[in-house]
Amino acid sequence: MYEVNTTQENKLTQLLGGLNKTKLAFDTKHLNELHVYLEGARFPTTKDEQWKYTRLTKLTNSTFTGSFLKNSSEIGVQNENAYRIVFDNGNLSFKDSFQGCKSLTELTPSELTFYQAKNELFDALNLVYAEDGVYLDISGELDRPIEIIHLSNGNKVNNLRHYIRLKAQAKAVISMVFEAERTSKNFTNVVTEIQLENGAHLALSKIQVEGGADIHLSREKVCQKRDSVFTLHTITLDGQFVRNDVEVSVQGKNAETNLNGVYVMNNQQFVDNHTTIDHQVAHCQSNELYKGVLFDKSTGVFNGKVFVRKDAQKINAFQSNANVLMSPDASVNAKPELEIYADDVKCSHGSTTGQLDEEAVFYLRSRGLSDAAARNLLVSAFIGQVLEKIESAEIQSFIAKKLKARFGWEN
Repeated sequence: MYEVNTTQENKLTQLLGGLNKTKLAFDTKHLNELHVYLEGARFPTTKDEQWKYTRLTKLTNSTFTGSFLKNSSEIGVQNENAYRIVFDNGNLSFKDSFQGCKSLTELTPSELTFYQAKNELFDALNLVYAEDGVYLDISGELDRPIEIIHLSNGNKVNNLRHYIRLKAQAKAVISMVFEAERTSKNFTNVVTEIQLENGAHLALSKIQVEGGADIHLSREKVCQKRDSVFTLHTITLDGQFVRNDVEVSVQGKNAETNLNGVYVMNNQQFVDNHTTIDHQVAHCQSNELYKGVLFDKSTGVFNGKVFVRKDAQKINAFQSNANVLMSPDASVNAKPELEIYADDVKCSHGSTTGQLDEEAVFYLRSRGLSDAAARNLLVSAFIGQVLEKIESAEIQSFIAKKLKARFGWEN
């Protein structure tokens, strides 16, 4: 058991000092370079542009004992037809056996050469101290969906690194679920690297319902080749502190990228969605739609950036963020961005923040609904535009169940 007690004087050093370096067979030279970087690194502050609206005091003032409170109950989407992989407090506890699926502990050094972390604090921290992760190398059309379940009921730091590769013309549907019991106080730092070869199609749903005091940082780093289609649904329904970073590098013509998100928070919860889509070649399309509902004193952040490089002509890129504040104390910081260096493109972005339409509430109440029921119905319809894009009936049902449990909403 290790103990980490972060202090104002030397927070990062003490956090790193309480972790064991990875035992996975990553490239030693690269790990040493990252470790040198970490020795001189610091936690980002609001003076750093990428963290302008995100304060890390919940992390820097936390203590992690490295203990497991108990084994978590088996929860998740529970699609009986899916391949299932379960991580319990950062440790692999169950894995269905199918072709192309391994845990990182099973990989040889030659199989791990694709992993590269950059000099960014949490990316480097993740790789240097990675405990485990899942390796998916998929060819053809997968016969069943995949569920990767992350259960949390401990008081420790979890560094997990996943790798998903779809070979040419491969197709897969994957869900990643993060759940925590109310007693959980983990710091979860997850990086997922995704490689889509020519003509590959991946639909990935990430569902976050960590109801404890967990601090959750996750990043998806995606590389798309020609004719590939990548769809990501990021659904945040619970969590004390959540930060989602999505980085998509579009490197092949006729590729399509779809990023959809819903976040529903209450009390003093915080969620930050950062997205970057980098169009490097011509004839590609990207679509982003993120919607948030914030109750009580919760806070949301949306920062979406679209790059269109000089030679990336004929790009269609659309981005939209909309938020509903259900309390005068709730707040949102929205920053949609376009950076365009090509002249033959169709790009747009926009962001709106407001309250529910009181006339619509009055109309529903005149039809016999209570005030609370009317507002819940309007909110459900608001986020429904995003949720209906999820094709899996099992995931739809799981989300509806969680929303009903927290807010009393019906389908």
